[in-house]
Amino acid sequence: MPRLALAVAAAIVIHLMPSLTAPAAAAAGDVAKSHDYPGIGRFKGSIITGYDVKDFDAATLQAAPFKDGKATDPRRVEGRISRIAYRTGPGPSILEVSRNFESQLANAGFETLLACDVEACGGIPFSETIGALPIPQMWVDGFDYRYYAGRKVENGRETYVSVLVSKNNDDIFAQLTVAERDAMQNKMVDAAAMAKGLGESGHIALYGIYFDTDKATLKPESRPTLDQIAKLLSGQPGLNVYIVGHTDSQGTPAHNLDLSRRRAEAVAEDLVRNYKIAKPRLNTAGVGFLAPVGSNGTDSGRALNRRVELVQP
Repeated sequence: MPRLALAVAAAIVIHLMPSLTAPAAAAAGDVAKSHDYPGIGRFKGSIITGYDVKDFDAATLQAAPFKDGKATDPRRVEGRISRIAYRTGPGPSILEVSRNFESQLANAGFETLLACDVEACGGIPFSETIGALPIPQMWVDGFDYRYYAGRKVENGRETYVSVLVSKNNDDIFAQLTVAERDAMQNKMVDAAAMAKGLGESGHIALYGIYFDTDKATLKPESRPTLDQIAKLLSGQPGLNVYIVGHTDSQGTPAHNLDLSRRRAEAVAEDLVRNYKIAKPRLNTAGVGFLAPVGSNGTDSGRALNRRVELVQP
């Protein structure tokens, strides 16, 4: 092939290559303690402007366009929900950013449920259902956006994903939402299981205690597990326990040790206040990420490491 033809062919290949970069732990300008979703990455030159990951929450994705202003195939997914918003400076178009995400998701094994622009999606009513992170983390122009939704089933686990790309002035904003169904499965441990775990191994991990990211305030959905801890302690008046907080490895060791300690103390304080458990029966400690049960190099491993344990002295 002549040199000129080879050069032209190479230029075409380079132009068509996806502009998503490999997932990174962080980039200059990213919000604190944020990172790309594993295996997806970000559009080249973007920074993370919003980051919200919950071990158990709900997200609704649209698998079909709206009709007469109403959803025709909404998919509500309960499980581990990750919402990551990006801002890209002037230059690329909404379509270019969206197509790159779509290509990357196809490579990751997602089948397309819906890919549409404003009018084809359903206009402003459609854009208002996406569950976008608040301004200025994410900007959504109801007259100028593109939406993609996909689904993947792997090893019996169902994962949904959506990408909304819009614009504010000359900046492109994109929000990636990943919903892993049933992430809360098998997390509820009742009083009998707690007693068995303490009797057989001296400790038991509890995954039904929930806190917002980087906070030590108990969330309301922790109540069923707290009820069971109180049932255990009320049924065995002679039982004293250590409540031990654990974190993943995100953040500094000193911060994680302090956070895990405060989370353990929050559990003890709730048991004293709401269930009248005698305070001397509840010792607390925080060990940060020093006792992992999963790899801190993966999202699933980090989710296992974020826990509260009961330990029998």
